Amino acid sequence: MALAVILLVRVETKWLGTKKTFEWFSTAGRSVKVGLIASSVVSAWTWAATLLQSSTVAYQFGVSGPFWYAAGASIQVVLFAILATELKRKAPSSHTFPEIVYARFGKASHKVFLFFALMTNTIVTAMLVLGGAAALSSLTGVNISLAAFLIPVGVIIYTFSGGLRATFLAEYMNTVFLFIVVLIFVTAVYFLNPAIGGISGMFEKLSAAAALRPVEGNATGSYLTLASTGALIFGVINITGNFGTVFVDQAFWQRAIAAGPRSAFKGFLVGGLAWFAIPFTLATTLGLAAVAVNVQLSPEEISMGLVAPTAASHVLGELGAILILTILFTAVTAAGSAELVAVSSLVTYDVYRTYLNPSASGRELMRISRYSIVAFGIGMGMLALALLQAGVSLQYVYLAMGVLIGSAVVPLTLILWKKTNRVAATAGALSGLVCGVSVWFGSAYLLYGEISMQTTAHNIPLLAGNISSIFVGAAVALIGSTIRPGNFDLSLMKQKILIVDGKIKGLFERENEEYLKKSLKIGYKAAIALTIVMVVAWPTPLYLSGYVFSETVYAVWVGIAVAWAATAAVVIIFLPLVEAKVGITKALQIIGKKSNAMAAIDIIAEGQPLKQTQGGIDELHHYTKKILVPIDGSRTSLRALGYAANIYGVNEAKIYLVYVIEWSEEENDSSESIDDELTSKMQKDGRSLLNSIIVPNSAKECVRIVKLGDPATKIIEVAEKVEANMIVMGTNGINSAIEMGTVTRKVVEGSSIPVVLVK
Repeated sequence: MALAVILLVRVETKWLGTKKTFEWFSTAGRSVKVGLIASSVVSAWTWAATLLQSSTVAYQFGVSGPFWYAAGASIQVVLFAILATELKRKAPSSHTFPEIVYARFGKASHKVFLFFALMTNTIVTAMLVLGGAAALSSLTGVNISLAAFLIPVGVIIYTFSGGLRATFLAEYMNTVFLFIVVLIFVTAVYFLNPAIGGISGMFEKLSAAAALRPVEGNATGSYLTLASTGALIFGVINITGNFGTVFVDQAFWQRAIAAGPRSAFKGFLVGGLAWFAIPFTLATTLGLAAVAVNVQLSPEEISMGLVAPTAASHVLGELGAILILTILFTAVTAAGSAELVAVSSLVTYDVYRTYLNPSASGRELMRISRYSIVAFGIGMGMLALALLQAGVSLQYVYLAMGVLIGSAVVPLTLILWKKTNRVAATAGALSGLVCGVSVWFGSAYLLYGEISMQTTAHNIPLLAGNISSIFVGAAVALIGSTIRPGNFDLSLMKQKILIVDGKIKGLFERENEEYLKKSLKIGYKAAIALTIVMVVAWPTPLYLSGYVFSETVYAVWVGIAVAWAATAAVVIIFLPLVEAKVGITKALQIIGKKSNAMAAIDIIAEGQPLKQTQGGIDELHHYTKKILVPIDGSRTSLRALGYAANIYGVNEAKIYLVYVIEWSEEENDSSESIDDELTSKMQKDGRSLLNSIIVPNSAKECVRIVKLGDPATKIIEVAEKVEANMIVMGTNGINSAIEMGTVTRKVVEGSSIPVVLVK
């Protein structure tokens, strides 16, 4: 995966002209389309817990477990689509959400929410590595401590190289593979495995299992009902806890920031609905299969999330173990990459740029970001090792996360509301945390007589702590802002939050404000309606009625899961390809034309007759209408102009002279703006140079162009913009003594049109 992602990043930057600036590294250029945002959301939200814990609750509660896991963790992404759209309207230049807090509330509040942001990333990372290491050790025999260190290695490699863009590409590949494997498991378990006997065989085995081992709190003890008290409690914990790990996770804000203005809402909506299919379908398959074939697991193994790996290896043998291990590993690495980029952004912007070096250049920020990636990547393994030594399981961290970060959800959501009170929002986050932890520990002590890992892991204390944390935080922030409302001018966000790359600023002026407003109106209705359907309208009748599925209803239930997964797979796999068809086509054309383009390069010595080459220069005489000639004042560039005018001028070709003033892209991108006086002077000098060039009379028409930037890049860009049919240039520049200069070589390698070189 690391090698594949690095190759894709190389193709994008070298052949498709993407600038590898720090903005590109940390925000992917703020122009990612719907399909890639959706696949990224699916991948970032598919943790080890998604694949492991969902099957655990299916094993414990039956069909209600996968439903509550999927519904209880997808509505947050759907609702976050609204916040993502608000972000594109009100703070489009932001890089992190604490950066918005700083601009809105100042240093004190910024430090509080930065604390919550880093704690969220730490908790999510802990779950990723804990689940991945446990499964890797269980399936392969690798020492679990060693596994905890092996997992981050590949993640660091491609994230260090490609930043957020590399993360998007890795996540797309991971999501494609993930859906394929889910469909393989569904097909194998429900349609091919003789031990299961299809849907009817699964129904009979689950009915028999309920008679032998009835589920406490389920209607008639059945595995085939949504009337499950235990699953409902888990669902409430799941809903409250996962609001924190979406709304307070910089990884999701980073995707909203990276999305194009017209992609933010659609991307998160599609991603949330597509993600629902993964835990719902996979757990309905593997979790229930573990019950059907009577897989025996200890409480410790269950808490470590080993139901799915054990069921996969039991049902499909070695192939099942390989498949579950692979999707676990890719899920952990892809989601881990998202957390690495999130943490590096927080350290770079909210620690280094805010408090240590406010005037840092893009080059400096890139260096700090990469240092952060390496440091946190290594820390991932150390954190997992410490938790393993302390006896902390995946299930424990998953259920406790809402207590620790849920209090910040509503206060953070309100930062884009002009009436939010700074003190109320900050106090809400802190008081909710204190109250949540106090209620969690206090209820554990009252119910079980002590505070320990065992007593605090029970559902009732966790439920009380989760609810207290999120509701106290919400109440304090909302009531305080209602009593003493603020009146912040949100338009100031664009002025207060500075962009590292000046070129990105122009994007905000072109954003369609009316489109975003319209999207919000529809978005509120759609997101709220979907939330009500998923967590109220769908489960409530089935819970209150105590209904137990018949074989027909169970078949429909499985059919819904399979259809949802298949539809999501088609959308997630093909939508990004359709949206990227222009870039893909261009890359393929470049690859296909490389040999032809190289064949069209003819080194012409002075006074030497033109050489005939297959597909080469002579053939170009018949259709060449636009010739680009780079001029740098060197003798070879002037010869190239003479050659172009004399050979192609007779064919009435239009000649474009381009002079590029070399200016470091990194320095350009790292400053807020280039000095206008300096720019004007350099361009004036460039025009003077071009005007002094005498163009032979044989040329029909000549256009003079001055550009500022990397010479090779600008030459290729101008050629594409004017739709030139050929580039004619000298073999080396004014200061080059080698046979082919660096700029010339880069143009030859990067151009998709023929290049003629003149000595």
